[in-house]
Amino acid sequence: MRRARQPRRRTVAAGGVVYRRAGPQVEVVLVGRSEQGLWALPKGRPEVGESLPETARREVEEETGLRVEIVRPIGEIRYAYMTRRGARVSKVVHHYLMTASGGDTEDHDYEYDLVEWVPAPRALGRLTYDNERDMLRLALEFIALESPRGGSEEAAG
Repeated sequence: MRRARQPRRRTVAAGGVVYRRAGPQVEVVLVGRSEQGLWALPKGRPEVGESLPETARREVEEETGLRVEIVRPIGEIRYAYMTRRGARVSKVVHHYLMTASGGDTEDHDYEYDLVEWVPAPRALGRLTYDNERDMLRLALEFIALESPRGGSEEAAG
């Protein structure tokens, strides 16, 4: 007897690339799980009634401990995966370029055990997933277009 094919579920998430300038260098915030050797951009799912920018801001603030402001949308990542129960899931993650206006990376939530400011070239090598590396590259293109005095020097860390 053939097993019925699981319907495809769709899910959405939002997050961002938080950056600051450290002299001539750009640093970004990465979140990590040391046991898995995972490094990622902060992101998460919306709460009921929440817009994607609101979700991105809340999730990034919770996962990094920083207070953030959205500068602009960057783009989205689309991918599919299978759950442990065999359900197929299509996911879209919307990313926003952000600056930190305060807070402290030591105040992050439980989801990740590591939160670090990382020089952008090192972050590109550290990120676990290629699609997040591509999103960071796109963010760096937008940052290069920003004025060097865009206020990000005030970002906490």
